[in-house]
Amino acid sequence: MSSIYLLLNQYLRSFLLLVMLIAPVVAAIEFSDELLAYAEKKFGIEAKNRLLNWQALTNSLTNETELEKVTRINAFFNQTRFVSDMKHWGKEDYWATPVEMLITNGGDCEDYSIAKYFSLKSAGVADEKMRITYVKALRLNQAHMVLAYYPEPDADPLILDNLNKELKPASERDDLAPVYSFNGTGLWLSRLRGQGKRIGEASKLERWVDVNTRLLNELK
Repeated sequence: MSSIYLLLNQYLRSFLLLVMLIAPVVAAIEFSDELLAYAEKKFGIEAKNRLLNWQALTNSLTNETELEKVTRINAFFNQTRFVSDMKHWGKEDYWATPVEMLITNGGDCEDYSIAKYFSLKSAGVADEKMRITYVKALRLNQAHMVLAYYPEPDADPLILDNLNKELKPASERDDLAPVYSFNGTGLWLSRLRGQGKRIGEASKLERWVDVNTRLLNELK
């Protein structure tokens, strides 16, 4: 087995936890005064403003079309700078919440996909229309993550990506080779076009509970 697939298999357990976190969280985004004060004190007024801009954007999308929601959320998070987990957090693999990503103004491909998925759920997009998808980025020869949005079950999904920031259907992304995909209810052996083969259920694991607690605490 190639190193890229060994790496993806290593990530599988962690990612199942991530799926469990985001699935039940659908309420409007509101930050406490304490969190906003912390963001400003530790990271500056820009950090506080990034949180407030996210809150305003996500909560303003209720009456927009789903395509508009997808377009605006994708563009908003793609403004955030890319930083590897090791450089940003001093860890090989760290799953940041959207709050952590925005406060620190940095994240990697998992963080972009997580933040977009959570934001779209909060804006009313159904879980079954989204798949957080592990892929191999062929031109870079490395593991990568994107969010796939399916307007209809058998549709050619739109790919929300931080590498190629233009929204494109999967049929136009021949630079990506899908491996696994997830949402709040299941795990699939994935294809970017079509639903793929379901191979399991999302299940609660210890690390997932920890991440769930962090995000829920941030949004109190």
